[in-house]
Amino acid sequence: MLKSLSLFVSAIALSMPLFAQKKSTISEDEGKILALESVWNRAEQAKDISALSKLFAPNLIYVNSEGTLQTREQFLNSVKNDASPLDQLVTEDVVTRSYGGDIIVVTGVYRGKLTKNGKTTALRGRFTDTWTKINGNWQCVASSATPITK
Repeated sequence: MLKSLSLFVSAIALSMPLFAQKKSTISEDEGKILALESVWNRAEQAKDISALSKLFAPNLIYVNSEGTLQTREQFLNSVKNDASPLDQLVTEDVVTRSYGGDIIVVTGVYRGKLTKNGKTTALRGRFTDTWTKINGNWQCVASSATPITK
C-alpha cells in the first residue's frame, strides 16, 4: 500500500508541470501577426501613415468604435487628421486563431488615453482584426472596435 501511494504521489508530482502549463505555443505566422498588431499600435499613436499603409490591404474595411464603416483611405485620413493625439495605446487579452494557414483572426482588448481640449480621456474596448496573406505578406483586411463602457 505504501509503495502504491508513493508511486501515485510521484506520478502526480512529475505530471504537475504539464498541468501548470497553459497552451502558449503559437505558430510562426501568429507570432508575426502579434508583432504587426504591436507595430499598428505604435504607428497609430505616432500617426505614421506610411507604416499603417503597409499593414492594411487596399480593400480594408474598418468599423470604428462609433460604429462608422470606413475604407482604408478614410481610416488613414482619420488618423492623420485627428487633432486629439493618442497618449497611449496598448492591447491585452490578445488571442489569435488561424484558419487554413492564410487567415488569422485576432481578438483582444485595447486601452488608450487621448487628450482633447486639455482633458484626458481613457479609452477601452474590444477589437477583432482579420489578417490574410496577400502576395506573401500579411495584411489586415477587416477590423472592428467596440467600446467597453463598464
